[in-house]
Amino acid sequence: MLDKDGYRPNVGIILLNSRNEVFWGKRVKQHSWQFPQGGIKYGESPEQAMFRELGEEIGLSGDHVKLVGRTREWLRYDVPDQWIRRELRGNYRGQKQIWFLLRLVARDCDVRLRATAHPEFDAWRWHEYWVPLDAVIEFKRQVYQQALLELSRFVFKPLRGHTKPARVRPAGFDCTASTVSISAAEPPSDAA
Repeated sequence: MLDKDGYRPNVGIILLNSRNEVFWGKRVKQHSWQFPQGGIKYGESPEQAMFRELGEEIGLSGDHVKLVGRTREWLRYDVPDQWIRRELRGNYRGQKQIWFLLRLVARDCDVRLRATAHPEFDAWRWHEYWVPLDAVIEFKRQVYQQALLELSRFVFKPLRGHTKPARVRPAGFDCTASTVSISAAEPPSDAA
């Protein structure tokens, strides 16, 4: 389903833990890390799509999270031609996304990367809120920055007399966050 401008409606998910660290997932058989995201199906609201994707990609339900906030408007990115499937070329430009900020109210062990037969991620970790944008595929970086900045108002209290959050995105990549991988022996779950 594409809009009149060639953008596929999509949702992005920024999941926080109690330390305001974010869920960072490693794409299956790739060395790229990203937030959970996925398309909105015909007839779904962005919120319904977000909860479906949350279950499909990381095995969490609405009972595991608290909805903290969402972006006000659609955030868009164009996909370079070499990344577009042949059958979509000419019509498809990229994605338009509503981003949701969620807080995990369950345990880390409730995350199940193999909640479906076709997992999106094969490892995950908690990372500081200001994820390193150079670790994100180039064409998604601006949307990640926009989403993180807009949603940071729900995470960090402004300094007295200031309207911006107290923290500024640091430069560089912090590899100190722990990584959790799924075992090859772990069977896929029947949950959808």
